Amino acid sequence: MARVKPLAELIEGCIGPAFAAQGFASTDILAAWPEIVGERLARYCRPSRLEWPKRRRKASEAPESGTLVVRVEGVFAIELQHLAPVVIQRINRHYGWACVSRIVLQQDRVGRSGTQTPRTRIDPARAVEVQKAVSGIADDGLRAALDRLGTAAIATRPER
Repeated sequence: MARVKPLAELIEGCIGPAFAAQGFASTDILAAWPEIVGERLARYCRPSRLEWPKRRRKASEAPESGTLVVRVEGVFAIELQHLAPVVIQRINRHYGWACVSRIVLQQDRVGRSGTQTPRTRIDPARAVEVQKAVSGIADDGLRAALDRLGTAAIATRPER
């Protein structure tokens, strides 16, 4: 009777080279990111790319682990740095093999879809003052820029 092989052994020969050449070829890691790192941390960091080692491996060798580059908001970089071993373990468990051995943090803004910044309030009387102040400027671009600057200067944020 033939020995039962783990699924990972069978799949590796078929998709391993394509998987390694493309990084993560699908958006699966993006879709599963909140489950991997948790909802709170997922709001402030996103996987950017998976870098594989440059050295070509032989078909008989086990695949080498890659480095996951993660964009993270500055205030959460330290937290993610401390949680990196846990995140690596969760990613590897999600994929069923040790595909990530290291995380590199790249501080950057992370767009949050579905969230809106609170609208600012502008006193109409003060907005008229700004328009009067910039009305004498002949250059359209400069006038528009100064109008935006003046409006931003007089705007007040709503209280939370």
